[in-house]
Amino acid sequence: MSATGTSKTNKTGADAAASPEHIGAVRRFNRFYTRQIGLLRKTYLDTPYSLGEMRVLHELAHPTVEPPTASDIGRALDLDAGYLSRVLRNFEKRGLVKRTTSKNDARQSHVSLTAQGRKFFAPAEQRSQEDVAEMLTRLDDSEQNELVNAMQTIERLLEKDAGAPAARSYTLRDPLPGDFGWIVAEHARVYSSEYNWDRSFEGLVAQIVADFVKNFDPQRERCWIADMNGEPVGCVMVVKDEEPETARIRLLLVSAKARGLGLGQRLTDECIAFARAKGYKKMTLWTHDCLKAARRCYANRGFKLTSSDNKMSFGQNVVAEFWDLTL
Repeated sequence: MSATGTSKTNKTGADAAASPEHIGAVRRFNRFYTRQIGLLRKTYLDTPYSLGEMRVLHELAHPTVEPPTASDIGRALDLDAGYLSRVLRNFEKRGLVKRTTSKNDARQSHVSLTAQGRKFFAPAEQRSQEDVAEMLTRLDDSEQNELVNAMQTIERLLEKDAGAPAARSYTLRDPLPGDFGWIVAEHARVYSSEYNWDRSFEGLVAQIVADFVKNFDPQRERCWIADMNGEPVGCVMVVKDEEPETARIRLLLVSAKARGLGLGQRLTDECIAFARAKGYKKMTLWTHDCLKAARRCYANRGFKLTSSDNKMSFGQNVVAEFWDLTL
């Protein structure tokens, strides 16, 4: 019996009714969080655009389909087709986006950011990162973990009805204790099983990680960990290169369980946006010709292959490659 004297039957799944108390709690949280992160401001992140417009730019900067059509963007954001069409026309007029006719269907066009569009979006992306970082710094490490876990729980529960498998959603975060060890171990596991590279590669990765931790410059360098249900599934670093005004991408990796989500592209885009926001003029990276998905990702973002070297490394004959991007 309840405190009011009426009996209650517990319901689960689609039969569970939403109580007025639960509805009120969710609405109260929505009002709190939209105010907390400034979603009610007329111009979002001090740009001339609204939240909805900036979300369209974000979807183009971090596409889940490569390259997306307007229909892909509309589905991803659940936007009215007419509204989205007006937004894209405005962005085209301002030189922020471009359309390319699909090779497979002349009735469709792919939408992408122009160089001007990426340059415009990068500071807003960095501002968003900084705003969230400022909010999180008011919490200690355990409180930050508690907050992120609660957010992931919200995602997992609400995505069930949205048709997105919860285990396949991820968040990006800064490294936590143990994550640098995971970077070394996961690189060793992936490259040993998929490319038969020997332990000398693990030693190289360990040295790169050690140098990053020892010499870390928080104003010019960054490491991202992709987290899926509390477990790391991807990583990347941006570090200062020896060449002036140049940033280097290091240790981009996506675990097998997180592939197919566009995570490698997302991590690469985060690196580029960070480098532009910090005033770097150029990005460089070292990879190998056997890493086909990574090479496609770099090429699609404007990186150019500048040199290659065929040699024996990590117990295999490999072709090392160097790619550069002017920011």
